[in-house]
Amino acid sequence: MPQGAIVLVDKTDGWTSHDVVAKSRRALGTRKVGHAGTLDPMATGLLLLGAGPATRLLTHLVGLDKTYVATIRLGASTVTDDREGEITETAQVDDVARVFASPDLIASGVAKLTGAIEQSPSAVSAIKVDGKRAYDRVRAGEQVELKKRPVTIHSFEISNVRLADDGQVIDIDAVIRCSSGTYIRALARDLGTDLGIGGHLTALRRTAVGPFSVEAATPHAQLVGDETTPGDPGTLHAPADIARLLFPVLTLTVDEAHDLANGKRLDVDPKRQDKAPLVAAILPAEGDAADRLVGLVEVRGGRSRVVTNFPAPERTDGSDKKGEA
Repeated sequence: MPQGAIVLVDKTDGWTSHDVVAKSRRALGTRKVGHAGTLDPMATGLLLLGAGPATRLLTHLVGLDKTYVATIRLGASTVTDDREGEITETAQVDDVARVFASPDLIASGVAKLTGAIEQSPSAVSAIKVDGKRAYDRVRAGEQVELKKRPVTIHSFEISNVRLADDGQVIDIDAVIRCSSGTYIRALARDLGTDLGIGGHLTALRRTAVGPFSVEAATPHAQLVGDETTPGDPGTLHAPADIARLLFPVLTLTVDEAHDLANGKRLDVDPKRQDKAPLVAAILPAEGDAADRLVGLVEVRGGRSRVVTNFPAPERTDGSDKKGEA
């Protein structure tokens, strides 16, 4: 695709998001690959990749709401707030039994973590503190407490609560829909703290990012391939198709596309589009060509302002004019 592509990937566990990006370059045929929203190595599920010029869209995908399926273990705390960290504290079996016998207590704890809340990210995270990653400071033996930040938990639905490990812990399965920037393992930690028995995350799967579902994603193994089998990215989503799902559309004429690509502001009739925070300016397909995303623009007072532009396909008629529609 001349404008690159967005690829939906179902990441497996044990891989960092950077690993997936690095291994996908061969299948996507370009070194210019990025992702929109990190998944921890233990997490599986939907990772959005951008290839080529389509990486310019990633900035606008990062902030989308996310949906996760998670398993929270109550009764034990870890240094990382997930199963990969060393256990730092365990609860008494009697206290675990008390919480398990009180479903209203668990429901109350979940309710406190639903809606607009302030959350302290996990100390073992990539957030920088005075120029150094928080996880590096923790590994060096430092005590790290990160500042709280506002996040929104749109829904926190419990589907199953059960005793595990001979009654020493409680496992809770939940579906969580939240704003970008939410740490699900911090939710597990905070729920355990509120109930007085500690908690951490044992499983996490991202099932949706905005309107995109993991059900439509390319399997991890198919994308990365192996030493004998080249990777296959599966469905490649054109930037124009992705933009249509996220923003109002301003349909351009050929002349308007040419002007916008060359940095000119357009006079836009308010009946077409006005007062929109961000609009996808798209040139409809002609002949065998695909719809082209010319740019993401603001339209205010009947005038356009380009926020993110996208390169025009190279001409095949010998012309080297930039921005030619």
